Amino acid sequence: MARDYYEILGVSRDADKEEIKRAYRRLARKYHPDVNKEPGAEDRFKEINRAYEVLSEPETRERFDRFGEAGVSSGVGASGFQDFGDMGGFADIFESFFSGFSGGMGTQTARRRSGPVRGDDLRLDLKLDFREAVFGGEKEIRISHLETCTTCSGSGAKPGTRPRTCTTCNGAGQVRRATRTPFGSFTQVSVCPTCNGTGQMIEDKCEVCSGNGQRQETKKLKITIPAGVDNGTRLRVSGEGDTGQRSGPAGDLYVYLFVNEDAEFQREGINILSELKISYLQAILGCRTEINTVDGPQELLIPPGIQPDKVLTLEGKGVPKLGNPVSRGDHLITIQVEIPTRISPEERELLEKLAKLRGDRVGKGGIEGFFGKVFGG
Repeated sequence: MARDYYEILGVSRDADKEEIKRAYRRLARKYHPDVNKEPGAEDRFKEINRAYEVLSEPETRERFDRFGEAGVSSGVGASGFQDFGDMGGFADIFESFFSGFSGGMGTQTARRRSGPVRGDDLRLDLKLDFREAVFGGEKEIRISHLETCTTCSGSGAKPGTRPRTCTTCNGAGQVRRATRTPFGSFTQVSVCPTCNGTGQMIEDKCEVCSGNGQRQETKKLKITIPAGVDNGTRLRVSGEGDTGQRSGPAGDLYVYLFVNEDAEFQREGINILSELKISYLQAILGCRTEINTVDGPQELLIPPGIQPDKVLTLEGKGVPKLGNPVSRGDHLITIQVEIPTRISPEERELLEKLAKLRGDRVGKGGIEGFFGKVFGG
């Protein structure tokens, strides 16, 4: 039965390279023979590796999308090819082919695979309050990542013992096999199945890390949030990803920021928006009033005769520019004038006197017309 490599990795057919990589890492950790001792785990691990081998390379992925498994395992368009899937894929075939002319490229590849390996990068999504995003500051976070096992110092071997050279590959991390094809004989170079490319075998595994040389640990970190960050801003914390294997460098931690909505303020670029409701008398006569800003209360001058939806500006009270916190945007206040739906007899009497002074005709419902004239309605 033909295998669907997308289904094996649990990703959609339009998944991008990073999604495929994340899915592979997650499954590989789960089914690695050193971690998972259940029956069938090793076969599942090989299947996952094969799926990633095909889908991680644009050319082989395209052939798989067009022709299915046959496109990457039986050489579509070239009759007579057999068992390419068993040879570890086209990449290994060509690597082996050219290694015959390079005087030992396969050996160099083996050294790379058995040498230091950089740890995986990690992602953390972090929510911030509105003002935290505006002004930045220190934030304490908790992360779970792989750290070098302190019991075995990352060797994976029980204290007092040491890994020994793999007897299958003699420490090369790779095995070779000659295969005949219609084009001649090719030498297949593949990862050693005994040591998984490390070149070493651990007879007595460390009981703390089960021979992995790494342990999942949770730790606290303090990170600095720059002023002016916004939704989707990504921060890189160097060296706080998973630790590398065989003394390899640690990966990085990428913190993606998401800003909570604020009940009072909105953000538009580096400007802050808010609304201010004033009475019709304040709008007619003007006034001084207090308004909230991200910096705290601020006095605002309302000029006489201000119209509804007029926007007043407090310069330099907006969001600092990311990377240049000295420069800030503005705070834009939209004025909303509250017109009362009910007034007392005394208020009505005074307003009618004012209407007569202005020459406005008012009566039942006429006050509303008066307000409309005052505010340009």
